[in-house]
Amino acid sequence: MNQLHIPRERIVSLAKDWINTPYQHQASVKGAGCDCLGLIRGIWRELYGEEPMAVPPYTPDWAESLGQETLLEAARNCLTPVPDEAAQPGDVLLFRMAPSVPCKHIAILSAPDRIIHAYWGRAVVESYLVPYWTRRHAFSFSFPATPASFGRPK
Repeated sequence: MNQLHIPRERIVSLAKDWINTPYQHQASVKGAGCDCLGLIRGIWRELYGEEPMAVPPYTPDWAESLGQETLLEAARNCLTPVPDEAAQPGDVLLFRMAPSVPCKHIAILSAPDRIIHAYWGRAVVESYLVPYWTRRHAFSFSFPATPASFGRPK
């Protein structure tokens, strides 16, 4: 592949296929249930096959209780950083729910003003990137053209 990333329109299309998947904490099954991380994991599997790392069990308040940037570190290990102002549809956005807490929410930018994400208590939705979300947007990433081995033998 002679490009730096998977075609963005393919990522957006895959993400849209997850819309209406019910919210289910720790799940990642299209049509059956997922949370925000499960959505990204599902898209990763559709793009590359095997997930890059095992996801340990986590509680709904994991970010607050651990105080560690677990989600951000995983994104840095698996995805390609993008300057926030350069984020384009197909990129992955991370959000902090408050200024002093670790990143806890993740979404796919589907248009300059919209995101696709698993909305707690509801389902995967496409919603407007309103000030509530833009104020909380902390980091942007893109899917790599090919997944790295992450220390695993090929």
